[in-house]
Amino acid sequence: MTEKHDDAQADLLIKEVDEDLRHDQMEKLWKKHGNLLIAAVIAVILSVAGWQGWRSWDGKQRAASSQRYTEAVQLAEQNKSDEAIDQLAKLAADGTRGYRLLAELKRADLRQRAGDLSGAAALYGRLAADSGTDKVYRDLATIKAAYLLLDGGDLPQVEKAVEPLAVEASPWRHSAREILALAATKRGDTAHAAELFRKLAEDAAAPQGLRARAAEMLSVTGPRAKS
Repeated sequence: MTEKHDDAQADLLIKEVDEDLRHDQMEKLWKKHGNLLIAAVIAVILSVAGWQGWRSWDGKQRAASSQRYTEAVQLAEQNKSDEAIDQLAKLAADGTRGYRLLAELKRADLRQRAGDLSGAAALYGRLAADSGTDKVYRDLATIKAAYLLLDGGDLPQVEKAVEPLAVEASPWRHSAREILALAATKRGDTAHAAELFRKLAEDAAAPQGLRARAAEMLSVTGPRAKS
């Protein structure tokens, strides 16, 4: 019993010494690095607070841009296109990213409706060339600009712009192919135009309205292509 008791006392003593050593080491570490640890904790707290603050600020900015966009659309619906275009131009300059894009697209649409086709095409062209805009929207702008430039525009340039969008993998392929067919018609290449319109008219994946237009154009270009 004595030996066991002595062993227990020895174990207890070793634990106490070990705890004292760890305590001394922690105290030395704190004296040496305490300020750094405090700074690290403060940095984490500030980082979290900053992130939450930024999220709050960003949410308010987006809400403000949404309100401004809604007001501009309402002006357009009230036939106050000039005022709407002015507000959209300001929003496109200093709004949040998503609403800058919406503002530019809406502004181009309003110019087109007002008969300013060259102005609308220029806005679409600027969007198409903006590397900061997502590709799907740049491609959309390219398509919209191309439709407007079919009359009075540089046809070879129009065709060059939309040809990459006519490939099977492109979501805009049907519109791009229609533009290429219309450009071929305007250039007098009715055989190529008829071929493109025929493919569109027979493409089950193409939108119904576009297929109907292609069939109608085919009735015009087809007979010429065979003569």
